[in-house]
Amino acid sequence: MTATAQSTDNTTTVPELDHEALTRLVDYWKAANYLTAAQIYLLANPLLRQPLRREDIKPRLLGHWGTSPALNLIYAHLNRLVRLTGQDVLYVTGPGHGGPALVANTYLEGTYSEIYPAVSRDVAGLTRLVRQFSTPGGIPSHVSVPTPGSIHEGGELGYALVHAFGAAFDNPDLLVAAVVGDGEAETGPLEGSWKGISFLNPRRDGAVLPILNLNQYKIANPTVLARHSREQVTNLFTGHGYDVHWVEGSDVEQVHRDFAAALRTAYGQIREFQVAARRPGATVTDAPHWPMIILRTPKGWTGPREVDGVQVEGTFRAHQVPLAGVRDNPAHLAQLEAWLRSYEPERLFDAGGRLIADLAALAPDGDRRMGAASYANGGRRTEPLRLREWRSYALQIDPARRGTLLHETTRPLGELLRDVYQDNPTTFRVFSPDELSSNRLGAVLDVSDRCLVAPIEPTDDRVSPDGRVMEVLSEHLCEGWLEGYTLTGRHGLFATYEAFAMVSASMVVQHTKWLQEASKLDWRVPVPSLNVLLTSTCWRNDHNGFSHQGPGLIDTVVPLSPGVARIWLPVDSNTLLSVADHCLRSRNHVNLMVADKQPHLQYLTADEAAEHCARGASVWEWAGTEARHGRDPDIVLVGIGDVPTMEILAAADLLHQFVPSLSVRVVNVVDLMALLRSDLHPHGFSNPMFRALFTNETDVVVGFHGYSRAVHQLLHGRPNPSRFHVRGFMEEGTTTTPFDMVVRNGVSRFHLARLAVEFARTTHPGTDRLVDHCELSIERHHAYVTEHFEDLPEIRDWTWPGRG
Repeated sequence: MTATAQSTDNTTTVPELDHEALTRLVDYWKAANYLTAAQIYLLANPLLRQPLRREDIKPRLLGHWGTSPALNLIYAHLNRLVRLTGQDVLYVTGPGHGGPALVANTYLEGTYSEIYPAVSRDVAGLTRLVRQFSTPGGIPSHVSVPTPGSIHEGGELGYALVHAFGAAFDNPDLLVAAVVGDGEAETGPLEGSWKGISFLNPRRDGAVLPILNLNQYKIANPTVLARHSREQVTNLFTGHGYDVHWVEGSDVEQVHRDFAAALRTAYGQIREFQVAARRPGATVTDAPHWPMIILRTPKGWTGPREVDGVQVEGTFRAHQVPLAGVRDNPAHLAQLEAWLRSYEPERLFDAGGRLIADLAALAPDGDRRMGAASYANGGRRTEPLRLREWRSYALQIDPARRGTLLHETTRPLGELLRDVYQDNPTTFRVFSPDELSSNRLGAVLDVSDRCLVAPIEPTDDRVSPDGRVMEVLSEHLCEGWLEGYTLTGRHGLFATYEAFAMVSASMVVQHTKWLQEASKLDWRVPVPSLNVLLTSTCWRNDHNGFSHQGPGLIDTVVPLSPGVARIWLPVDSNTLLSVADHCLRSRNHVNLMVADKQPHLQYLTADEAAEHCARGASVWEWAGTEARHGRDPDIVLVGIGDVPTMEILAAADLLHQFVPSLSVRVVNVVDLMALLRSDLHPHGFSNPMFRALFTNETDVVVGFHGYSRAVHQLLHGRPNPSRFHVRGFMEEGTTTTPFDMVVRNGVSRFHLARLAVEFARTTHPGTDRLVDHCELSIERHHAYVTEHFEDLPEIRDWTWPGRG
């Protein structure tokens, strides 16, 4: 499949909806509405073959009815579109609690029973279907991982549309129908997501059809857009670049007719744009006015209009369970039965409990069914990346002169990513908030421009509609695009300033949860990992100041699923290359890589880096003195992260100079999660490995890249964890010099060396002289940077002296 031609022979027009087709479509919709409500309420008697009794009702009523009728309508009409055109469609459900609607539809089309045979297409299967919804041992109330056809957890407020665009990139045959809740439309991520059409190229990408479900209320309040006039809402989205099609009302047949007409028109527009852009010799110079549909129907449509004399339909009261007292209030029970019977289940399902054949025929066949779409099970579509040998990008390190070469750590990674782009022209993208070159990854621009589907000005630098490097000043969009891209089977990397990755932290958490649950389902094929590179880190954002200094995403990821979460702190270019190669090949992981872009000392050869990263941590014998002394260490120094490791090495140098009889071991940790016990994480060190690194009893001084509490959390449960003295970022920062940052946070070589002699097993000659030197050096530092605005020459020019 190429990225410039559609492989399916889709028609560009859809027939108008005649009366017979309308009648059948409405009946299909009624069947979906019935099964939606039945899942919320029923424990048994799934087709009301007997009068409804209290015993048929679940003891705890959980779920959300309000948005479901609109979701069911959209699904039914997309089924018709697929059946008539052969179009591949992915349905992304933004409204948070539409779970029962999507489960109902995938059950009606047959996908659900194929994946879960116990939920069969008969009365017994229907009983299982209603019993399992929102119950212990059952399924969640959201559109979530167990829901066939889903790549988006309903309730991730603000992310539906950004996931849809990520899915559409480089998938030229795909139409993504992204249903956006009007409550969701109030969020920042969603507001930014409308800009996705400025990055969608009709020549090589699929299409996104946003459908704004304007049902007027959230859980307790009116939505903002619902209280704006039709003209205001139209102008808003026209300003974003969309051609807006309205469908509104409460008359069932009229709304279905109008939605069919709007979908027919929108699909025709989409295909016209694609056909024109994909003609030989055609060029794309600006974003088309892509269509969107606004569907304005009452919240809780077709449900109870009033309960106890209070209006429900069309109000916030329809958001969750419109009739909450059915087990204890006979009048509510009778009203529920009347509501359910209004959908005529006895007419829509046959004697065996199966949807009647005339209606079942409305669903597409095989993988054309939206619940069975391979795009929603992206591992089925994944091809391994073509990756060149990472050692070919490695820096040449002379072991006799290690720690003396200064090099921008991320620049070799940029060269590797350049060739990944070249060798994988339709299955790999880098996403970055306008900082690709700033983060020293600009080599990718040698083979691909930055993407912007808009008129290009002469002053632009390597920007074009055909570019595939994704830069937009929004962490939400970069993270969300990558999530949608990988969940549909492709590979990528999100590179961002470390402090601002926290903007999208909740998205990382939700994606980790998704992968965690997906790994429990045999039918979910593993997808490429979510790879996040944090650079421009807290220790080297001294030029930007305190606002740009924050390593908090590490703390966010540490407690997440051990089967998914990985945190890497490569110390130099070669360890970063080794880690990146591993992460790009991995599946079903969230890989957090933390490596600064600025020039840093380089330590390990390529082969050493490969072995070091495979182990997760190593004793750097060349940096310690225990071999020379021939005895166990008096103190263990540990570096985790590039700047703290340099300070640990400089502290070891000070100890050698001032306290030469002290036996010192130096350890570097690159795989943070390896500090966990092996029974808590698959990368966790075994007890023998942990002892081999850190001994049984010797005190350990740790220089850590992030907040020290993260390391203490990981060490919990290890023998005698109180012997680990961790120093990390303490929320002390400003616009200052690089070394002043480590001094302010107590991670300087002078602080670490003082800790080392304080906690060493025995006292050695020279200790007092070292302490005095450290205190005086800190005083000299403060005076010098205040006067000269740069670090002391012996600090700026320090390199590893080569003693071993």
